[in-house]
This record gives sequence, structure tokens and C-alpha cells, in this order.
Amino acid sequence: MTCLHKPGGAIAMAAALLLSGCASLSGDGGFKAAAAVSEQRTGAPASVAGRLPQNDDDGRALAAVIDQKLAQPLTANDAVHIAMLNNRGLQATYWSLGIAEADLVQAGRLQNPVLDFKRSHGGGALEIERTLTFNLLGILTAPMAGRIEGRRYEQSKLLVANEAVRVAAETRRAWVAAVAASQSADYAQQVEASAQASAELAQRMRDAGNWSAMDVAREQAYHAQTIADVNAARKGAVMAREKLTRLMGLAGAQAAYKLPGHLPDLPAAPSELADIEQVAVNERLDIQAAKLDVAHTASTLGLTKTTRFINVLDLGLVANSEGATNTRGYEIALEIPLFDWGSTRVARAEATYMQAANMLAQTAVNARSEARESYADYRASYDLARHYRDQVLPARKKLADETLLRYNGMLMSVFELLADAREQASAVRGYIAAQQDFWTAQANLEAALGGRLPAQTIHQELKQGDQP
Repeated sequence: MTCLHKPGGAIAMAAALLLSGCASLSGDGGFKAAAAVSEQRTGAPASVAGRLPQNDDDGRALAAVIDQKLAQPLTANDAVHIAMLNNRGLQATYWSLGIAEADLVQAGRLQNPVLDFKRSHGGGALEIERTLTFNLLGILTAPMAGRIEGRRYEQSKLLVANEAVRVAAETRRAWVAAVAASQSADYAQQVEASAQASAELAQRMRDAGNWSAMDVAREQAYHAQTIADVNAARKGAVMAREKLTRLMGLAGAQAAYKLPGHLPDLPAAPSELADIEQVAVNERLDIQAAKLDVAHTASTLGLTKTTRFINVLDLGLVANSEGATNTRGYEIALEIPLFDWGSTRVARAEATYMQAANMLAQTAVNARSEARESYADYRASYDLARHYRDQVLPARKKLADETLLRYNGMLMSVFELLADAREQASAVRGYIAAQQDFWTAQANLEAALGGRLPAQTIHQELKQGDQP
């Protein structure tokens, strides 16, 4: 390519090589940066060896970590940890960072030059034409395009970390639902066994002539209802457990993990959070990503305005040979804006910017509202669960003790004893539901605020409480 012997050609090639060498792939696609953010927000690492699993050795290391956590009853934090490591949908989201990084690196590289070669002969003459063409506009706008893709890449990292936070919150809610459903199914089984004993007692008393047919039918109907309740509770427990299993990405023998027998006790006091709206606006990753989207759109608008008149500009270096005569020179290809002056591209970019700006505003409005709603639900759920624990259950227990005492003293009938037992069972079921609502509300609050609650109130391992 003799055309590059010209000083201008050498300078162009040097500039091209310099610009194309400015960007390179990191090797992890930005995973470590996104994983650091998600780990800070969820409290769980996103990988075993600091990278995404890619081979059999990584798979075995991951399986070993999971098996170790499944060797004992699964806690909420361990469930979240497993989901961060093994949820395949989340893993696919992590790999999207590699796509975004490739786009960023590609934006920092120039388009390949185009070499045209033409050879013709006739009348005893041989003509050779060679043209090496560079996209001059791409060279001029490469820095701005690189900055735009850089913002897009940073936005992708935030969105990936936000997806990890979402999966963590969903896993925590699923764990609460699974444990509560299992606890409810166990308690329903206890109630059914008691109802069966009552129905058998009623039949014996009927046989002895002490009970009426109506009394026996009442106990048998109640027993039949408790059997239906057991079946419904077991069905709910299976569904809740399978949802948790899917979120953790488990299958085969690993799906046979054990859950705690009951939900954790309530904390001594609920978290007192001030200015939760501002916390949500400052901490939520979806808002940060939306801000970058607005900045990215604004930069794109600037690039569009810059190139609205000149959007095709090619510089070509020409070397011709005709017989023994060699000629060299250059050519410039420029699109003349006779029909399209770029106004539609600018209008589209401006509309896209306003769309992104309004989406950011709506995201902030939603975040504030979700923070208020979640915190109100969190406090109300705590108050309700505490009321069950401190007032309803003790009162029911005291009433049951007094009823049994009077029954033993032959001051109350067996009907009153059985009726009180049913009411006590209803109170226990209400407490289990109230516990579930509280822990679910806490997970919702964490999601609404963009991560875990303050360390002094929530960065503690959920522990098992006493079964009511």
C-alpha cells in the first residue's frame, strides 16, 4: 500500500492505531464491580471464587458450598446466599455485563479501513487503482461515542446489581412463606389429630348413651374439616417450598433440604427509620440507573446535534498505476444534506431524552411511595404480631387452663372444653400468619430501600424462635 508513504497517510494510520488501542476487555465483563455492589446490598457474595462459574471445576466448587449450607436446616441468609450463587436467571443477567463491556470496547475502536483494488486492461494498457478509505467521522466522534457507551456500561452494572437485590428480596420472602407454610401444615396435623380423638370420644359417649346424635355429628364434621385443612396446608407447603427451590436453582438431591420447624421470633423492637423517602431515593439502584440513562440520552442528543449535517465523511488514500506511470492522492466522500438536514434525528433524540427524564421522575415517585407503604406495613405487621404474642396467646392459654381446671372439677361440660380448644387453635394460626406477615413486610421494606436495613437492627442472622 504505497499510499501510506505520504506523511498524511502515516499520521492517519498512527491516529487510528492510537485510538483503537485505548480500550480492551477486562476479562470479567465488569462482574466484580457489580458483585461488590450486590454483596453490599444483600449481604451475600455473588460467586465462589470471585468469578462466574465457567467449567466443571467451578461447578464442583459451587456444589460443595451449597451442600455445606444444606447440611443443616436452611436459614434465610443461607437461602439468599445460595440464590446469589446458583439462580440461573441471575447468572444470565451477570453475563449481560460481558455484552455491555464488549459494546463499550467496540465503541472505542475504529471501523476497519476499506481497501478497494481495481485492475483493468485494454488496448495494450494496464491500469491498477488502489484506494484505502478511513471513516473520518468515526475518528472524530470516537471519544464522545466512548463516553456514551461508558455511561451505558455503568448503567448495566447498576441494573445487574439491582437484579441481584431483587432476587435476594424475593428469595427471602419465599423462605418466609415456605417456613410458615410448613409450620402451618405441622400445626394443622396436630389439630386434626386432636379432632380425631374428639370425634372418637364423641362416638364412645354416644354408644354409652351420654351424647346425642347431633353432638356426634358436630365433632365428626369438625374432624372432616380439619382433614381438609391438613390437605390444603400440605398443598400450600409444597408450592411455597418449590418456589424457594426454584429461586435457589436446586434440583435432584439438593432439593431435599430441611427447613426450620418454625419462623424466627420477633425482634425486641422494630427498626426506627427516619427520612425513609430520602434513603430510598439515595440508595435504590434502579434510580441510579435511571439517572445514568438520562445522562446517556443527553450525551446521545449532543452527538446527534454534532453530526446532524455531516453523518457520512470518508477519507480515502488513492494510489493508481497506469503502465509505467504511478499517481497518488486522496479522495473525500461527503453526504450532501439536500433532502435530509438531520432535523428528524434531533427531534427523535430530544423526545427520547424527555421520555427518559420523565421515567426517572416516575421511578423516584414510585420509590418514595413504596418506601412509605413498606415502612407503614412493616410497623403495623410488627404491632399485630406482637399483639398476638403478648396478648392473644397468653390470654388464650390462661383461658384454656381455667377451662381445663373447671372441667376436671366437673364445673364445665366437655362441649365447652372442645370449643375452647378450637378457639385456641384459631389463635395459634393467627399468630403464625402474623409472624409471616411481619417477616415478609421486612423483606419488602429492604427491597423498597434498596438493600438490607441498618446493620444495628437487621444485619443479624435470623434465628429460630420458640414454637407457640
